Amino acid sequence: MSTVQEKIELMLEKKEHLMQGGGAKSIEKQHSKGKLTARERLNLLFDEDSFVELDMFVRHRCTNFGQDKKELPGEGVVTGYGTVNGRLVYAFAQDFTVEGGSLGEKHAHKIWKVMDLAMKMGAPCIGINDSGGARIQEAVDALSGYGGIFYRNTKSSGVIPQISVIMGPCAGGAVYSPALTDFIFMVKNTSQMFITGPAVIKSVTAEEVTAEALGGAMTHNSRSGVAHFAAENDEDCIDQIRYLLSFLPSNNMEETPRVETGDDPNRQDESLNTLIPDNPNAPYDMKDVIRALVDNGEFYEVHQHFATNIICCFARFDGRTVGIIANEPNVMAGCLDVDASNKSARFIRFCDAFNIPLVNLVDVPGFLPGVDQEYSGIIRHGAKMLYAYSEATVPKVTVITRKAYGGSYIAMCNRELGADQVMAWPTSEIAVMGPAGAANIIFRKDPDKDARTAEYIEEFATPYKAAERGYIDMVITPSETRPYIITALNALSSKREDNPAKKHGNIPL
Repeated sequence: MSTVQEKIELMLEKKEHLMQGGGAKSIEKQHSKGKLTARERLNLLFDEDSFVELDMFVRHRCTNFGQDKKELPGEGVVTGYGTVNGRLVYAFAQDFTVEGGSLGEKHAHKIWKVMDLAMKMGAPCIGINDSGGARIQEAVDALSGYGGIFYRNTKSSGVIPQISVIMGPCAGGAVYSPALTDFIFMVKNTSQMFITGPAVIKSVTAEEVTAEALGGAMTHNSRSGVAHFAAENDEDCIDQIRYLLSFLPSNNMEETPRVETGDDPNRQDESLNTLIPDNPNAPYDMKDVIRALVDNGEFYEVHQHFATNIICCFARFDGRTVGIIANEPNVMAGCLDVDASNKSARFIRFCDAFNIPLVNLVDVPGFLPGVDQEYSGIIRHGAKMLYAYSEATVPKVTVITRKAYGGSYIAMCNRELGADQVMAWPTSEIAVMGPAGAANIIFRKDPDKDARTAEYIEEFATPYKAAERGYIDMVITPSETRPYIITALNALSSKREDNPAKKHGNIPL
């Protein structure tokens, strides 16, 4: 009969064995690809010594193809919880050193458990994906595992922040869990996502493409828009995740964490008074505006490489998180198109779900014209922005820096779409269309057309007509924008607004 000490030593031996995952050779192979192991990733993610592992001893029960005799330490996934920047977070990390991180029944059940716990505790859930896909030997049990994960992703949406991290292969049905979460991080050159891989594509369509070109980090960050962030390596990726979490609340019932940034809320920036070019058609960098306004010039851009004609980012004003949506005059003159509409609508809905106020910086000449845009459904996609802003009940502050024309002026959250406070710079132009174009239509038969056009531009290429009608609340000196925004956000911090009772709306997907 074993002594108590012997039983303890046996337990420690078992734990030590399980913590080696697929063994030294598999770990070395993982490192040779420039990738960390599952436990190394979790140790970097969580505050030092805070990670608590769950279900270390879980084992599969598959008897197909002699699988019952096969040991799969930890079932190919490490799960648990800990703190990130002192706040509770749940996570799982697939272990590629164990059967390629393949997902079987018990592997999935471990993931289900941390997802359920994250919901119960109101804590963010982070999934690190590095897997060859479903475990073929377990057949329908593996598919059931994915179904349960997708279901939990959907139920958690808008309740707790969900972050997916692609740190290796993620293919087939496995890609839909990340797609259902709030944000996707990918690592350059070591991570891929695709429904079908290059070999299958070649056999079916005869197209030849590499895995990186088909589903690599920059493909999904710049072309498809599936991923939101690209990292240089595993360590950089985890640093970025920790940074993103610093902007977010733990759940939809909490406010965002307040950070002491040391930046004076009354600070003014004289550079803003000269930033807008005298030529109304000349571009400028909207990111310069954002840097001048936010705490310490610091912001974290979402979808930085996708639909760059619009900027979506997290920043802080007086230590409080805000979501910023801003047109970028440097790209396509800041026009809204299909991709920009999708990008911003989803960001608006995330911010609204998690009590993050919205600040809109407007310089938009219109929706992008063209046959391709119409065929791609710009009407339907542009309507997503209208829907998202109209539904959002968080504080909404709009600042018009220059152009605000037609339907795009409305789509960037004007007064009637629910903006709580609207400010305009003296350089702003608020109209149905550009004043020169409008004058050409109105005065096309007037013998004194040129003089009338100049007069029209002088009167209407300004914010004052809109101010006369009460469509904007104030015309401000650009340098004073930061204190005005902070004052508005402070006043709106007690805002209470509810949408009509309904099961859910029908956003034009």
